[in-house]
Amino acid sequence: MLLHLEVDAKEINAFHKKIVENIKRIRKEKKVTQTDLALSIGHKSVSTIGKIEANLEDKHYNIEQLYKIAKVLDVDVKEFF
Repeated sequence: MLLHLEVDAKEINAFHKKIVENIKRIRKEKKVTQTDLALSIGHKSVSTIGKIEANLEDKHYNIEQLYKIAKVLDVDVKEFF
C-alpha cells in the first residue's frame, strides 16, 4: 500500500536551498570559483552556477551535476544534503 505524501513548494525550495548552500560553502572552502566549477562540470560559462547560487529563474542542480560537482570538490555527494 502506498501512502500519499504531500510536500509543498516551500519545503522543496528549502531542500534545494540547503543543497546550494552546502555546495557553495564547500566550493569556497576549497577556493574554487564559480567559473572554475562551471567549466569543470562541462558548462561553457558561469551563468548557470551563478543563477543557481542566487536562487534565480528556478534553476537547480540535477543529479548528474551533483555527481560531477562532488568529484570536482573531492567530497562525497552526501555532503551536499
